[in-house]
Amino acid sequence: MIKINLIAVGRVKEGYFSQGIDEYAKRLKKYCDFKITEIKEENLRGESPAEIARALEGEGAEIMKAAGGEFYVFAIEGKQFSSEEFAKFISYKIDEGKEIRLVIGSSHGLSNEVKKAAAGKISFSKMTLPHTLFRLVCCEQIYRAFTIIGGATYHK
Repeated sequence: MIKINLIAVGRVKEGYFSQGIDEYAKRLKKYCDFKITEIKEENLRGESPAEIARALEGEGAEIMKAAGGEFYVFAIEGKQFSSEEFAKFISYKIDEGKEIRLVIGSSHGLSNEVKKAAAGKISFSKMTLPHTLFRLVCCEQIYRAFTIIGGATYHK
């Protein structure tokens, strides 16, 4: 069974997001070994560009440790996928037999080092979403990808 590790910076504080994420994680167990690895979001001592860069660097070091090998990041400048295209991406990775590692950054994004180290950048939209909402959307899209691959009636 393929392993999918969603590496996300920060904790989900809102119960309604947690419930949705948990529901999709439960549904995904039918298709893959799915887990979410949370990385501690760095505390900011102000909103200066230098302080944000410092925080992203610290988060980036932890992301790189958690990701280990090949990983993909979600970034607004990444390649946009439709649900069907994302399913093809997942299917291709399943055929390779490697663990799929996907990274969601903090509310300030990802460090340039993490983006450079990534095997690719994925974008679901040009819109900016709160990272906790995006985590829910990402879990749903991973589930949708498996239903597309399996020909289930979930995807319309």
